[in-house]
Amino acid sequence: METSPSGSQTSGPPRTSFIALAGSDSEIGNCFAVLSQLRPHLGQVDFLARVRRQQQGGYQLAFLSEAGNVRAVGGFRMFETLAWGRMLYVDDLVTDAAHRSCGHGEALFDWLVAYARAADCGEFHLDSGVQRFGAHRFYLARRMDLTCHHFALQLQ
Repeated sequence: METSPSGSQTSGPPRTSFIALAGSDSEIGNCFAVLSQLRPHLGQVDFLARVRRQQQGGYQLAFLSEAGNVRAVGGFRMFETLAWGRMLYVDDLVTDAAHRSCGHGEALFDWLVAYARAADCGEFHLDSGVQRFGAHRFYLARRMDLTCHHFALQLQ
């Protein structure tokens, strides 16, 4: 089902590409091939169950489809913090490696920003691995600022 950034369903003639929220098992499953390029540790067998568990906490998957194939995926959550107020946080944002520099990532990024604005979020955040230089250029070109360092401690 095609969805506008405000979350409402849209209609009209079919287009060659569209962005929607993955709701059905098949839509979520269709995101795996692209999302696993960013998260290669994920297994296809437990992918659906893992996404469904995360959805219980507010996680959503948006995807850009072109000619019936997923080209870009964005996993995100909305929540509120004392530091930043209501925000949309992007956990995962990836374009299929075979289709980069075709505008898919930019279109999905812009859709996510519009979705955040429509949901009255005052902030839009994401973290990016220090080694992902191409992604950093992409985010900086979209006027994102480097605002903090993210620290992690492995517990298991």
